[in-house]
Amino acid sequence: MVMAKCEKWLENGKQKGVTMSCHLSKYTPIFLLLALSGLIFLLRNIVTLENLNCQTVSRLYQFQSGLHSTFTQEETSPLYHNHSFCSNLGQEPSPGEALEERYLLDSISWPEPLAHPSSSLIPLRQTSDPVHSLFAILPAAGGRREWHVGDQLEVLVQMHDFQGRPKRYGGDFLVARLHSPELTAGVAGRVLDHRNGFYSALLPLLWEGSARVEVTLVHPSEAVAVLRRLREERPDRVFFKSLFRSNSLSETTVCNMCLSPSQQPLCNYTDLYSGEPWYCYKPKMLSCNTRINHAKGGYQKHLITNKEALFFQSGVNLKVPIHASGSDRINVLPKMKDKPEVESSSTQSEPVKVIPSGYYYGGSWKPLAGVTMHQFNDSSAIIQCLKGKVVNMYGDSTVRQWFEYLNAFVPELKEFNLHSPKNIGPFMAVDSTHNILLKYRCHGPPIRFSTVASSELRYIANELDGLPGGPDTVVVLSIWAHFSTFPVEVYIRRLRHIRRALVRLLDRAPGTVVVIRSANFQVLDQEVSLYNSDWYSLQLDAVLRAMFKEMDVLLVDAWEMTLAHYLPHALHPPPAIIKNMIDMLLSYICPERKRN
Repeated sequence: MVMAKCEKWLENGKQKGVTMSCHLSKYTPIFLLLALSGLIFLLRNIVTLENLNCQTVSRLYQFQSGLHSTFTQEETSPLYHNHSFCSNLGQEPSPGEALEERYLLDSISWPEPLAHPSSSLIPLRQTSDPVHSLFAILPAAGGRREWHVGDQLEVLVQMHDFQGRPKRYGGDFLVARLHSPELTAGVAGRVLDHRNGFYSALLPLLWEGSARVEVTLVHPSEAVAVLRRLREERPDRVFFKSLFRSNSLSETTVCNMCLSPSQQPLCNYTDLYSGEPWYCYKPKMLSCNTRINHAKGGYQKHLITNKEALFFQSGVNLKVPIHASGSDRINVLPKMKDKPEVESSSTQSEPVKVIPSGYYYGGSWKPLAGVTMHQFNDSSAIIQCLKGKVVNMYGDSTVRQWFEYLNAFVPELKEFNLHSPKNIGPFMAVDSTHNILLKYRCHGPPIRFSTVASSELRYIANELDGLPGGPDTVVVLSIWAHFSTFPVEVYIRRLRHIRRALVRLLDRAPGTVVVIRSANFQVLDQEVSLYNSDWYSLQLDAVLRAMFKEMDVLLVDAWEMTLAHYLPHALHPPPAIIKNMIDMLLSYICPERKRN
C-alpha cells in the first residue's frame, strides 16, 4: 500500500532521479509516518527495486551479463495468479479445438491424495516412503517361474508410508525399467496406478540373459499435489525481464505471459500472426517500442510451506529406488516357438500390452517400429546422409545440443560467425563442398535464456511458414522444457499453432522431413522439482505425442531413451545418449541407407 502511494507521488512529483520528494503538507502525522516508513524502505532497496518504478530512470542494466545474479525475488512485482486468466490468453479456440483441449486435459488427469483436502495438512509420516515400500516379480503366465523373450514381465508394487502402513490411495509418480549392465541393455517399463496403494509395472522382455528390475519413486502423491497447485496458481514462479533503452535512458521491467493490468500499464507484445501473448510492464519514461531484449529474470522463492518441503527430500522421497521383497533379477530364456508375441503374468484377465518405442542393446538404441536405425560412426557417413540438405532446428537448448554435437563431430561443417551470444543463437554451420546447411534458432517466449535480442525472438510457427520445404529440407523441433511452469492449456495452444504451420508446410511441400524430439528425464532436487519436475515433463510429453500422433512427423523418443539408459538423468543428456539420438535422426533423414 505504501509502495503504491509512493509510486503515485513520484509520478506527480517534479523530481525524477534517485532523490525523492513527496508532498505531504496536508496529511496527518500518522500518514506522514507511513509515508516516511515507505520512503525508508525504498531507499534501502533502491538498487533492486527498479521494477517498482519508484526510480524512473534506471541504469541498472548496464551490464547484461550480470542479469541473472541481479534479479532476485525481492525485485519482482506481484503477478496475476489466476489460472483461467493465464490459460485463456490468446485467440479463442474453435469448438473443435476446445473439445480437443478438454480431451487432452482429461487424458493427463492425475489422482489426488485422499487422506486430507490439502497436501499441506498431510504429515510426512503418512506420505509414501520408498524404504518401507516394496515390489515383487510375479510369476509368468500359468504360474511358471521362467520367462522367455517375447514375454511381458509384471511387477507388483505396494506403497507404504513412513510408519510402515500400507497406502490406501494412488497418485505416486513411479517409473520402472529393466536393464542388463553386462549387456548394456535396457528398456523402459509402463506403470499402472490401481489407485489403492498398489501399482503394476509392465516390462517387455526383449533380449536373452540376466536382467534386473528397477522401480523408482520420483515423487510421492503428496508432492505431485503440490506441483499441480503450483502449475495452476503460480505461472509467475519463473519471471522474465526486458530492457528498454533510448539514448542515455534505460529501464528494466518484469515481463511474462500472465501479468495483471491492474498493477501498472502493460506493453502488449502479442504476436500478430500466431496470436501468442506476451506482456511487459510499461516503463515509466520510455515507450513500448524501445524494448531491446528479453531475458530470464529469476525464480520466485518461498513457494511452498515447510511441511510441503518435506515431500521433496533428495535421498528420502525424491527419485529414490524401491527395493524388491525377493529377488529383483530374472533370467530371460530364448523365445519359445509357437507362443503369443507378448504373454503377461496371470494376475491380469486382460493383460495390457506394452510396446516401447525401442530399447538398448550393446549400448545402441534399437527402435521397435518404423525405420531401422543405422550407426553413423564417422563424419563421412553423416556428410553422405546430409549432402544437399538444409537442416532447420528450432526449440530449446535440448535441440541446440544436437546442433553442437553435429558441428563438433563433423569437421567439414564450419560454423558461420553470426555474432550470436554463446548458448543463445541463432547459429549456422555450412559445408559448402557438400552443400549442407545446418541452422538453429531458439523458440519464442517463454524462453529462459540469459539475454536474447528482441529482434531475434521468433515463434516456431512463423518460422515454419517462411520455409519453402521439399525433399531436401529437414525440420527438427524440441519445445517443452520452458513450459513446465505454465498451465497445460498454454502448451496446448503453442503446439496447436505449430501444428497448423506444419500442416501448411507439408501441404505445399509433402517431401519435407519433420522430426520432433520428446521431453527427457533430468536430475532433480527440491528446487529444480518446483520448476522443472519430471512430472511436469511427463504431462507435456503426453500432450505433445497426442497432438502430433496423426501427422506425418517422426519422433525421437528422448523420454524412453533417457529412462532406459544406465547413465544418470540430466536435462542435457550425456554424449552416449545424444549419439543414439543423432543416429535416430539421421536414420529418419536417410532411411534407405545401408549398414556399413
